[in-house]
Amino acid sequence: MKKIFLLAVLASGLAFGQAKKVVSSDVQWWGYKIAKSEASSHNGTVKVKSGEMVMKGNQLVGGTFVLDMTSINSTDLSGEYQQKLNGHLKNGDFFEVEKYPTATFKITGVKKNNDKVYNSLVTGNLTVKGKTNAISFPAKITYANGTVSLMSNKFSIDRQKFDVAYKSTMQDVLVKDDMDLQVKVTAK
Repeated sequence: MKKIFLLAVLASGLAFGQAKKVVSSDVQWWGYKIAKSEASSHNGTVKVKSGEMVMKGNQLVGGTFVLDMTSINSTDLSGEYQQKLNGHLKNGDFFEVEKYPTATFKITGVKKNNDKVYNSLVTGNLTVKGKTNAISFPAKITYANGTVSLMSNKFSIDRQKFDVAYKSTMQDVLVKDDMDLQVKVTAK
């Protein structure tokens, strides 16, 4: 009886996948003013608070990542200007981190992508400020020795769909709706 139970547990693990805990991450963001260019942008980082990737065999089939929005940080500025921008991003003008301290991304599908570098297309639901929208992005996914790595190409999301809007009509005209993200996550 014990053997049958153990076999059932192992089989269910193979059917539903094996969860791997995120051990390292690097999430980069870019926001743009008037014209989407290097000269009219800000960029920075946000930390992954927790997460897991679910493997079925050697294929990524799911996962969830929790972003610590209180960690959003501009890296293109320093000193007083950096502090001002970080405060601006965290307050009600944009991410309202006091009310919404985390954002989440839940993978709903992974399929083959016909790109030599970014071999997969990852689809999922991104929730920011309580608003959830489906997004997709190309990614390079590798799995070896029990470690899975996901590295996205730079991709865009429309911040307006998540109510990440500068609370002044004129200011939103000066800030592009698209913001870019690039994600690198490793799980064991």
